[in-house]
Formats: sequence, C-alpha cells, structure tokens
Amino acid sequence: MILLLEVVFWACLGAIVWTHVGYPLFMALLARVHTRPVHRGDALPTVAFLIPAYNEEAVIEAKLHNTLALDYPRDRIEFVVTSDASTDRTHEIVEGYAARGIRLIVCPRAGKMPALDMAVRQTSGEIICMGDANVQWDADAVRALVAPYADEQVGMVTGHVALVNPADGTNQEGLYWRYEMWLRTNESAVWSETASNGAIHSIRRSLYKELLPADDHDISFPYHVVQQGKRAIYEPAAHAVENMTTDIEDEFGRKARFLEHCWLAIFKGTMWKLWTFPPSYALAIVSHRFLRYLTGLLHVILLAVSFPLAGQGLVYEVVLVLQLLGLGGALVSFGLGGRVPGLNILQYYLAITWATLISLLRYLRRGVPATWDAAAGTRTVG
Repeated sequence: MILLLEVVFWACLGAIVWTHVGYPLFMALLARVHTRPVHRGDALPTVAFLIPAYNEEAVIEAKLHNTLALDYPRDRIEFVVTSDASTDRTHEIVEGYAARGIRLIVCPRAGKMPALDMAVRQTSGEIICMGDANVQWDADAVRALVAPYADEQVGMVTGHVALVNPADGTNQEGLYWRYEMWLRTNESAVWSETASNGAIHSIRRSLYKELLPADDHDISFPYHVVQQGKRAIYEPAAHAVENMTTDIEDEFGRKARFLEHCWLAIFKGTMWKLWTFPPSYALAIVSHRFLRYLTGLLHVILLAVSFPLAGQGLVYEVVLVLQLLGLGGALVSFGLGGRVPGLNILQYYLAITWATLISLLRYLRRGVPATWDAAAGTRTVG
C-alpha cells in the first residue's frame, strides 16, 4: 500500500513541477537550439476584420473608433460586427457607423462561435482577423498580424495582449500572462503555440473551420492548423490592450468558464489525437495543456497521499509542510482581501488551480454552454 502511495505521490509531484517549471525551461532551451524562423513580408492581403459582440454598448463605440484608426488600406479590409442577438444598444451604435464602412450582422442567439461562422460566410478576405469588442488594437496591429503570412508554412497568427489591472484591483492575471507569453514565444519558435487569444488573432480563410457552438477558437484552432501541416505562431509586434477582471473572485469565474471549453476540446475535439501531430507539438500539448488543466486534481491527490506518507521520510514531510504553508498563505490572503504582496500570488494560484477542478466537474455534469455574459470588470475602456 505504501509503495502505491509513493508512486502516486511522485507521479503527481512530477507532473505539477514539469508543467509549471520543467517544460517551460525545456522549451526555452529547445527554442535556442532548434528555432524555426518565420519569413515576414510587406504584402498586404485582403482582410476580413471581425468583431464578435453580445451586449457591448459599454465598449463598442470605443472599439469602432479604434477599428477605424487601424493603419491598413481601406480597399483591402472589410469591417464587420457580428452580434449574437444583442439586446442592448449595440446594434443602434454600430448602425451609426455604416456610412464609415462598418457592417453589422445580427445572428440568432447561439454563442460566439456561430456568430463568427456567419460573419466568415459573408466576407471574403484572405486573412480573417478576430478581436473582442473590449480590446484596443494598436494602429499597426493588422499590418504586423498579416506580415508572417508571407511564409507559406504559417496558417494562424496570434498577437500580443497587454492586460491592464485597475489600481485597486487584486487580480494577478497580468503576472501569469507575462509568463504565458514567454512560454508561447518559445513554443512558436520551435514550431507552434498551443493556444491562441480571442483578443487579437487571425487565420487563413482556407484553414478556417466551423466548430461546435460551445467550442473555442482560442483552444481548437491551433491544433486544427497544425494538423493541416501549418504553423500557429505568436507575433508580439501585433499589439493590443485589454482590461482584465478587477478582483481574483471575478478572475476565478472567468477562468472556470474558459476551462470548460478546454475540457470540451480534450474530450470532443482534436487535442487528444496526439498521433496526428509532430512529436514536439504532441509533447507541448501534454505538457502545457493536459497537465496544466489537470493541476487542480493533481494537487488534491498529492495532498491526500502526503498525509499517510509523512512518516515515511523527510522528503514527504517537507512536501506536506510546503503544501500546507502554501494553502494557508493563500487563505490568509483571501481573508485580507488579496492586498499582501507575495501572499496574493499564492491566492491567485489557489484560485486558478481550483478553477481547473471546478471546470472539469461542471463539464462532466452538464457539458459546456455555448453562450455566456462578459466577466465583470472587462467591459471598460482605458
């Protein structure tokens, strides 16, 4: 029995350390010795610029002003707001910009993916650019986003998103996001990133695929692109800014909702078909996605087996103490409102790790809803 507990202990501990530390360092090293450069060109392909929207009256006008300020030839780009049956003033506001070249498509309420699918069917740009209504793109972002398509191997390009947290916010997502962008940079250099970002991303029209209504482009498109023999790359020169949720409680809700779509991609998508990917990319999927999403379950199991193993050796006792200290520090931070430096990082880690487990339980219980409302704090500008 003790032997079995030890095997479980080391498997869980090894998986947690590998996904958060070992794999990122390995990928950083691999990117240095096995970089695959991307050829960037000055050609300006035709672009369909799509803005999915649902009840975005708080931010849509600022988004439209931002869109019209993009530095890209007007005869080579079409602007479309595709509304998922918005019930506020979104339609009225967008219609006011019709004379300036912004088209509104109103869809039946079915979710973001069907709304984007409908917009893709009604546009013709060679490159499809997609960006959420609450995100502000730099003026040169489209030019930067399409430049890598000069390389025939590139099928999808994701830009860089700077997350802005209000001064009184307790969310530590910005710290995590910088770590995540560093990791995606290295994955992209080796072959392809393992996730996109709905704030600023693009894909060749020839590779666009209509997904399940509850699916998510951010997760599923990179795998689809790689399966077609193309690369999904991260382009930091294509820059955008987005407000993140203010507090960790809001971030927990946003992450738990998003992670449900990740589980859908694993169970019903193409992510699990590891044999259809290049070996290095299959390793990236397991290390960066499978194990990352399983972190909550791995932590629960590790803590459970650490108690009976505490008397079996110093290493087990040390690991148990570290777990209890980390958990205690996170709970103290919750009690103090997330205002203590250092402890608030533990709080963030606990919340997001717990979200991986809660999202799995929700997915197994009821599946994934195709529609949702925006997370609190993300629909402000500036």
